[in-house]
Amino acid sequence: MTEVKSLTLEVDGLTFAAQCWGDPEGLPVLALHGWLDNSASFALLAPMLTGLNIVAIDMAGHGQSCHRPGSAPYNIWEDVAEVMAIVELLGWNRFSLLGHSRGAIISALVAGAFPERIHRMALIDGIFPEPVASVDAPRQLANSIIESRKLASKPLRTFPDLDSAVSARSKGMFPLSDWAARALTERGVRAVANGYQWSTDQRLLAPSSFKFTRGQIDAFVRAIEAPALVLLANDGMPKLYPGFAQAVESYPHLSLECLPGGHHLHMEGQVDDVARLINDFFA
Repeated sequence: MTEVKSLTLEVDGLTFAAQCWGDPEGLPVLALHGWLDNSASFALLAPMLTGLNIVAIDMAGHGQSCHRPGSAPYNIWEDVAEVMAIVELLGWNRFSLLGHSRGAIISALVAGAFPERIHRMALIDGIFPEPVASVDAPRQLANSIIESRKLASKPLRTFPDLDSAVSARSKGMFPLSDWAARALTERGVRAVANGYQWSTDQRLLAPSSFKFTRGQIDAFVRAIEAPALVLLANDGMPKLYPGFAQAVESYPHLSLECLPGGHHLHMEGQVDDVARLINDFFA
């Protein structure tokens, strides 16, 4: 397998940890993982991709990266600003995106807001954020603030050993194999006196303070100019949100491929098919 390299990025007073795979002279690709995951999400897939310079970051509040300070919420447009600061630090004027789930949503927002900067974009089981009606915005903000404050003061769960944390991670919202759960867990915990605790900021469990309306989401997707490949897992988003695949198909400029498997198909037995499709796309 391709050797992985570690990288630390300091931007706007925040510290981001990253892992890098591939050819440093290859096509620059920023890889963005999903909610409560980390850059180990790409540990199986990235070495199988050719001709790419992949920098996979632990996004704010995840993995080995910093937590946002004070009461700053984890809204996805904040991630967009951080992504753009990171690529400026990397010296990438034009780059490609590889995103999974929440990272795929953020990738789509980046590509819609900065279409001239994006060369290509491959998204795995995600693209649309969950919309909210305008009338629900006040309650959304209130719930976000209330829940975030509760979570900030909530004691962290402690696991007696790493295997216990791996077992808990494998039984999350989207079930994972032992290998996938272990990869994410090893990068997503910190050792404490009596065991392990998640390094993830638990304020990520709070609702967003604001969500986009359907019209705003549509505007971002229509603004995407780069060639975009969307890989959906049959037992992933299309199962959770009926009509998801049809919604992707309604945009002629998006290329859709549906594959058997679950939400983390790029970390499971379907990784060969995912790698083949992404290699063909970037080639």
